[in-house]
Amino acid sequence: MVRAAVLPAVGAPLELADIELPEPGPGQVRVRLAAAGVCHSDLSLTNGTLRQPVPAVLGHEGSGTVVSVGEGVTSFTDGDRVVLNWAPSCGTCEFCGRLAEPWLCANANAATTRPYARTAQGADLYPGLSVAAFAEETVVPERAVLPLPEGVPLVDAALLGCAALTGYGAVHNSARVRAGETVAVFGVGGVGLAVLQAARIAGAARIFAVDVAPEKEQLARGAGATDYLVASEGTAKEIRGLTGRLGVDVAVECVGRAVTIRTAWESTRRGGRTTVVGIGGKDQQVTFSALEIFHFARTLSGCVYGDFDTDRHLPVLAGHVRDGRFDLGALVTERIGLDGIPAAFEAMLAGRGGRSLVVFD
Repeated sequence: MVRAAVLPAVGAPLELADIELPEPGPGQVRVRLAAAGVCHSDLSLTNGTLRQPVPAVLGHEGSGTVVSVGEGVTSFTDGDRVVLNWAPSCGTCEFCGRLAEPWLCANANAATTRPYARTAQGADLYPGLSVAAFAEETVVPERAVLPLPEGVPLVDAALLGCAALTGYGAVHNSARVRAGETVAVFGVGGVGLAVLQAARIAGAARIFAVDVAPEKEQLARGAGATDYLVASEGTAKEIRGLTGRLGVDVAVECVGRAVTIRTAWESTRRGGRTTVVGIGGKDQQVTFSALEIFHFARTLSGCVYGDFDTDRHLPVLAGHVRDGRFDLGALVTERIGLDGIPAAFEAMLAGRGGRSLVVFD
């Protein structure tokens, strides 16, 4: 039996419970969690914005130590320190092969729909986003496990499972920020703080952080923001005014709301790039006129998992962590236990803090 935070049904509160976790089968790895980040995507799974079979153990951003491996597993052995990957590449679909876009793998979430454990009462349990990191231990496919690069602290490494990779990749892989450019980041949560750090690493000349919470200014400036704006109806106009009426070269939206996406777009200069990282509901409709699309010649793009090829890009980000250029710990504003996850969800809804990190003994 292992302790876990279980989502019994969509819209229901999480319940702490003991679950029956099987030994790993062929091609599977069992991991003892060191830490798990509480991401907005987990909140989206609880309220139905993202679909997830239930009952489920959520949590998709985690790090830990391999406990045991199943038949046929050759990449890992007991005692290996690892990071969990919620969107593992299958290596065979069109996206992984011909298109060379493994972050869009057609089979990345195949494990999500298969029971992986049982409740103490014998009911099937599903792994949230294939990972189920809100538990003392989990069992995942071998492809969902990444070796922890040398020199990266095990607990903080949980952030490599989503927030850090997504934020860093949004800047360097999707928006492709160049030295000397201006950047605006909308939303100073865990991912937004990673975007700010990544923009600083890219050599952005001026970095605007925008959030509804005035108290996040120090947090944002510590991550690399040169300017801090409290979000309002006039934010886009304010940014244009501060950039010689041009707008920023790049805007990165980390909230997932129609109004924020629209504001990010309007804050971007003619010919600039707007990258949307935030995951919004299907009811969040964003509209553009045909004339403005022509006139502004801006690029609007989505960004999944930071457009990250983990084999190629993870060592690069790990190098920045080892050399002190990227601070994983700076994304974390609270360290909690499994029982603190509901309060972390409430803080997200209220727009407070950065990343909450569940730390296991």
